[in-house]
Amino acid sequence: MSKYTIGVDYGTQSGRAVLVDVSNGNVIAQATQIYTHGVMEEHLPDGTKLGPDWAIEHPADYIEVLEVTIPAVMKESGVSREDVIGMSIDFTACTMLPIDKEGVPLCFQEELKSVPHAWLKLWKHHAAQAQANKLNRIATERGEDFLARYGGKISSEWMIPKIMQILEEAPEIYDKANRFMEATDWVTMQLTGVEARNACTAGYKALWHKKKGYPGKEFFKALDERLENVVEDKLSTDIHPQGGKAGELTLEMAEKLGLNKGIAIGVANVDAHVAVPAVGITGPNKMLMIIGTSTCDIMCSEVEKEVPGMCGVVEDGVLPGYFGYEAGQSCVGDHFEWFVKNCVPATYYEEAEKAGMNIHQYLTEKASQLKIGESGLLALDWWNGNRSCLVDVDLTGMMLGMTLATKPEEMYRALIEATAYGKNMILETFEQAGVPVDELYACGGISKKNSMMMQIYADVTNKEIFIGASDQSPALGSAMFGAVAAGAKNGGYDSIVEAAKVMGKVEAKTYKPIPENVAAYKKLYAEFKLLHDYFGRGENDVMKRLKQIKADAKK
Repeated sequence: MSKYTIGVDYGTQSGRAVLVDVSNGNVIAQATQIYTHGVMEEHLPDGTKLGPDWAIEHPADYIEVLEVTIPAVMKESGVSREDVIGMSIDFTACTMLPIDKEGVPLCFQEELKSVPHAWLKLWKHHAAQAQANKLNRIATERGEDFLARYGGKISSEWMIPKIMQILEEAPEIYDKANRFMEATDWVTMQLTGVEARNACTAGYKALWHKKKGYPGKEFFKALDERLENVVEDKLSTDIHPQGGKAGELTLEMAEKLGLNKGIAIGVANVDAHVAVPAVGITGPNKMLMIIGTSTCDIMCSEVEKEVPGMCGVVEDGVLPGYFGYEAGQSCVGDHFEWFVKNCVPATYYEEAEKAGMNIHQYLTEKASQLKIGESGLLALDWWNGNRSCLVDVDLTGMMLGMTLATKPEEMYRALIEATAYGKNMILETFEQAGVPVDELYACGGISKKNSMMMQIYADVTNKEIFIGASDQSPALGSAMFGAVAAGAKNGGYDSIVEAAKVMGKVEAKTYKPIPENVAAYKKLYAEFKLLHDYFGRGENDVMKRLKQIKADAKK
């Protein structure tokens, strides 16, 4: 009799669950729930205005994902609850929230519903950039050794800058918070009734180190005297490794989800990192691009190096026995979506409908007919700032070469090419730092849907690209960690490596570089690098000046 596990993947706009056959990794059923409140960037549900660069979500939406999708996959599959042995979840990160001593989000309290800092901050909440700048300056002045593990700069997307912003702008919320938690740990706590802080987010997003722990009290005191005891007072020091068991499903949640009480719940994970074993990667020097609204790049290595602009290197952070590296791009699918919503004429939508295509398919079809360089366009992929290798959210998008003859499909292709150039910058930076990338993998919806984009990536990077077989790689990865939490004695596996050998897969089709395309893109990439360094490394900070003028005008 087959055994099954459930993986739940929490993305930026929605959450999805998959029911997976442990014996072969096949997804038996899947269901998606769009967040009821969506991403709130301008105002709270009650109309309270948010400032520039805010991005928050409603924690209740995450519980709704569980209550809608898990019963749905159980019903669709017809699988008996007796055969479900475990589950685990993954999340965008750092997505954090303040909770009270009972574990209840502060935004659930009636008197705090209009206080923005009482709410959950999504990963792409960039309003803590001033705090990130302060942290980086003080860490540099003090010679803090942790800074090198994060490419020399801490992002405003991470835990400590977000906590600093709360303390500085809403000290009463800081005082009321019993704990600042990653959303992935909070949701897991709703399933098990106990807190189990995962090592992945602690390591990559909260400056924790397996051997050294968090930075010392003197560093936090240097940031703000009130932060001296932030680790002991507001952050969990009980850190659990990936592949561990966080706890067991409570009776209350079991009844809501239609599962058996007591099944194993895995330690939570980050959406990008959990996807690595889902494509069958179990060793070093293989980079996985998880392509979605943004792109996360994850790889393992046998060596620990300082890679400029990386998001972090954490021992055992991805797979046991290796140093796990993270990098990425803040805007990929997001800026394709921005383009079709704001820059495409109605006639294109009409033509797409006649052709039986959605607008992305239609633009891709037209763009694929263009020769490399034919449009005369070159773009920078900074519509949502730069994550790697510059780690600067105040950089903005740019497109050069437009004329009165420029067409939407040319602009669309230029944006795709920009993300490929940004990817190659990351690859070159890793390899120049002594961390070789021997193989390149991709997963996520775009990698399965847009062949033109994947071929462009292969041509720009001059690397063959392997595609994850599942269209839900992070959710599959979570299901695999659920199988490890259950263990072999219950029908699962005793390590993620064992699980990956059976459950992780790639497609038979790969994308190989085309020599003449590689040569053509080398010319364009050289121009991209000039613009990248000119606007991104301080020679001309016009993007930041314009952003400040924009903020001042909105006051």
